[in-house]
Amino acid sequence: MEEAIAKKAKELGYESCGIIGTGEVLDFADKLRERIEKAPGNDGMYNRFFDYANLHEVYPWAKSVIVCIVKYVQYIIPGNLDGLIGKNYLVDVRSGEKGREYKASAQFENYLKSLGLKVETQRLFGASSLRWGAHKAGLGIIRKNNFFYTTDSGSWLHLEVFLTDREMELKREPLGEPCPPDCGLCIAACPTKSLSEPYVMNPATCISALTVRPDTDLATSPHREELGKWIYGCDACQDACPHNLNKWRQTEVFPGLAELASAVTLESIVRMDDGRLIELLADKFFYIDRERIWRWKVNALNAMLNDYNVGYADTIKAAMGDPNEEVRSMAKFVAQQKALL
Repeated sequence: MEEAIAKKAKELGYESCGIIGTGEVLDFADKLRERIEKAPGNDGMYNRFFDYANLHEVYPWAKSVIVCIVKYVQYIIPGNLDGLIGKNYLVDVRSGEKGREYKASAQFENYLKSLGLKVETQRLFGASSLRWGAHKAGLGIIRKNNFFYTTDSGSWLHLEVFLTDREMELKREPLGEPCPPDCGLCIAACPTKSLSEPYVMNPATCISALTVRPDTDLATSPHREELGKWIYGCDACQDACPHNLNKWRQTEVFPGLAELASAVTLESIVRMDDGRLIELLADKFFYIDRERIWRWKVNALNAMLNDYNVGYADTIKAAMGDPNEEVRSMAKFVAQQKALL
């Protein structure tokens, strides 16, 4: 059955597939405790992930974890969005039920059920630890920047897990050389030093978190300038990694991405009304919800300040009259910094 499952995964377009017992992820709890110790103050962030290790408590019926690799290196990344929005979010296969990968995931789940298996999957955030599960299945390697890599796609991939009620195992021999002891390119590339040492990351200061957290006040944040032009996510440590060199093939168009690229600039975001922002961005980039859609404007204004040109002046001034107080406040701050008042 294990080989049949892996074959079906390949047929549906997955890069690879492995299977481990649920007991194999128990030691993920040790990794969480280690991270909490090395990045103090983030207990609330990490405590919620202990369920990923304690599958016997959350899903007492589950006996195995099927891990699948979804590649997205084949997709074209529009140049005007690269460096503004993280690439994995631009081609996020979790959102959009009409997408090829989403449909394949649903087909795979139905296939597993057709085998008589009880199945649980959570497509947005996973039913168990994604990277640790993939590591245990031998599908690749976790590198110093904490991302999971395969030899084919580097870290430009998405992971899925499916829990089942049958004891199964299908492990691979992991491919890829470990990171050289003297390589610290990813750590050096991290603008906020959230990635402070190999395999350690402080989520409170990671740009990907800072751009979406509801409590981030960019005007007073000590990391405001370090965000650069990023308005959603960050690719700095992945772009700097030699193991990601030449991995992008960019031969296919991701559904809707070209249209998004034609509509999105820093200035257009700031000038859009909330209805248009919600229509364009809320569903695809769901870490900023509809109630906080103004966050896009605040982030764009910060990016304008960090990479300022005189052409932004009128947009910044116009934003001081935005209906949202958060946007008005940020626009005023930016205008003061650039002596536009």
